Amino acid sequence: MASDTLDRRIGAVVEPVVRLHDLALEAVEVRSVGKRRLVRVVLDLADGPGSLGSDLLGEASRAISAALDERDVIPGAYTLEVTTPGVDRPLTSPRHFRRAEGRLVTARRTAAAIADGAARSVTGRVVGADETGVTLRVDGSDAVVPYSTIENAVVEVELRRLEED
Repeated sequence: MASDTLDRRIGAVVEPVVRLHDLALEAVEVRSVGKRRLVRVVLDLADGPGSLGSDLLGEASRAISAALDERDVIPGAYTLEVTTPGVDRPLTSPRHFRRAEGRLVTARRTAAAIADGAARSVTGRVVGADETGVTLRVDGSDAVVPYSTIENAVVEVELRRLEED
């Protein structure tokens, strides 16, 4: 069975379980590790700022494991890894930007946006996001950056607490 087909079948079983826990399914990846398969399920909070705690992640992991065992979707032995996307994941959807509210983000602009006079990149704190763009606070002013002008964006790792700003 092709891995992408297996990924989709696993995703179809996992998605309803994830929704019951008010979480979002970010990715399902299946790869061979020796004679076993590694099934990696990436979860995140459904929306808004915050972090996915280990208790909820563990609860979701147990429910996902039970659902996969019950449906017997994965042939042979496998290891299930349920994780979060991590701070270095690219922001690729409006939900990702809403999840980054309050965080410092760097967005690199598209060639078309640069040709229209936009700076190559913009770094600011996310103060809002909707279906068309993200609002970044840059040097005390809010700037709306349409998603269509963003080539890629990431959360910047800050070594001090937000409360210290």
